[in-house]
Amino acid sequence: MSEQRIEVTRWIAAEPASVFDVLRDPHGHVAIDSSGMLMAASGEPVEAVGDRFTVHMDREALGDRPLGRYDVDVVITVYEPDREIAWTIEGQARPYIGHVYGYRLEPVEDGTRVTSYYDWSDIHPEWAARDIFPVINPNSLKATLGILARTVQKD
Repeated sequence: MSEQRIEVTRWIAAEPASVFDVLRDPHGHVAIDSSGMLMAASGEPVEAVGDRFTVHMDREALGDRPLGRYDVDVVITVYEPDREIAWTIEGQARPYIGHVYGYRLEPVEDGTRVTSYYDWSDIHPEWAARDIFPVINPNSLKATLGILARTVQKD
């Protein structure tokens, strides 16, 4: 972890393919979100770098900024089936921020070691000057991993 990157890791009792299927599906993102901001999604499961889908957001769940409901596009930047997936966000804000969210998956005995990361080291200078990053904290990533584990775990 660096000053501009957060990483959290958790063992999950499921095969990497099962975990990856949730992470590449727009509706999977909504299902595992711990923030309460992701309300719904539109689009098909992604299959390659450059694929995208839309997430319908409601920032009011955080109570920090009165943005109301808005949409963002999730744009895939890393796509390695059953190993890693990452994306950036394109929304109404210009210039685009440039922060990256992602997951690395490592097969281990009886499951998968899943690392969730959030990286804002390459954000646009205009956003960096606002000194508002990180916009999420490690506990949010840990909570989402807990929901992911509950969603995919083997019995």
